[in-house]
Amino acid sequence: SHAHLCISDAENGRVEDARCLFIRMPQRDVVSWNAMIGAYVHSGRCKEALEIFLQMQQQGMEPDKITFIGVLDSCASLAALSDGKANHANIVHNGLESDAFLANSLINMYGKCGSLDDARSVFNRMPQRDVVSWTSLITVYGQNRAGKEALELSRQMQREGVK
Repeated sequence: SHAHLCISDAENGRVEDARCLFIRMPQRDVVSWNAMIGAYVHSGRCKEALEIFLQMQQQGMEPDKITFIGVLDSCASLAALSDGKANHANIVHNGLESDAFLANSLINMYGKCGSLDDARSVFNRMPQRDVVSWTSLITVYGQNRAGKEALELSRQMQREGVK
């Protein structure tokens, strides 16, 4: 089927082939949209990933958590804070904010955009924090030259027994 070929091409880095198949698909589901978004993200074409996401929304397709992870990765790579915040609102609207993978993607995106307060806010609202959540926030502080805060978070993580 077109969908399987599109996904295969996208996964193998053949973005243009995947795009051609995608355009010819009579019906596109969330998986095919996600494959195209992911293909653009993984090939470093993040602006195009956001354009595909916009087309997806315009066609009335509901994004899922995989969609948002790709979109947040694009926002992070582009340091597109306003797009990231808009997508965070979208995530909340879709009832997905408590998903740990999305929360970690939000922390990463806010960190890459230099918005430490937003990253910390997402972290603080997480119902459950695992080692990935902690290290994501510690990394964000480290990348933004907030070493003192990163060290304090590391100590707090140890005190809470996170492994």
